[in-house]
Amino acid sequence: MSQPVALVTGASSGLGKHFAEVMARQGCHVVLAARRAEALASLKAKIEADGGKATTISLDVTDDASVEAAFASIDQQGLKLNIVVNNAGVSDERPALDIKALDWDRVVDTNLRGVFFVAQAAARRMKEAGTGGSIVNVASILGHRVAGSLASYAASKAGVVRMTEALALEWARYGIRVNSLCPGYIRTDLNQDFFETDPGKAMIRRIPQRRLGALEDLDGALLLLATDAGRYITGSSIVVDGGHLVSGL
Repeated sequence: MSQPVALVTGASSGLGKHFAEVMARQGCHVVLAARRAEALASLKAKIEADGGKATTISLDVTDDASVEAAFASIDQQGLKLNIVVNNAGVSDERPALDIKALDWDRVVDTNLRGVFFVAQAAARRMKEAGTGGSIVNVASILGHRVAGSLASYAASKAGVVRMTEALALEWARYGIRVNSLCPGYIRTDLNQDFFETDPGKAMIRRIPQRRLGALEDLDGALLLLATDAGRYITGSSIVVDGGHLVSGL
């Protein structure tokens, strides 16, 4: 059996970087996609030093030409995608009354439109190859619940959850599974300083498990959705949040 190939978008940092390392350890040839070439090169070197295999491609999910070029590059290298971790995303924290059109478009174009067209490009190739595959769209608990000053982000992630269901329905006949992974508050380099502040500590106290998630807490759900362990799961949304979504109002 040939080595499975997994595309991870937004792989230059944060969750995407971690997801890429997880898929490499799972035995996948990982296609690392993002805008920051230097960060991708560093991650590729780390994966290869650990015995894995990786390829880097430049990808801006908001740019149609960039998406087309990235998938053309994958095709030219003879790589047949089995797994897509559709992770690229941005946030914007400002009151709804202060959101301008460009602010809204930046978030929705990345988090929703970009996720759709990456999924579409991958699904076309999976269908043509007749192999099927798994697409994991990274959403958020804010696709199921709202928080202040995050209207565009919550709307985009809710769209990802519902879009995932629609794609799962259409593409099941081709053996393509589509699911969404919805992290809660996960500690990363970008947010750890905030969670040391009083407001950050107060937020942690509202999580039923009384702790932030670690990156590793997402591994089980990711691997369930991405691999044959979850071969009968499609159109589902798995929340990994320490119980935050079901906490009392």
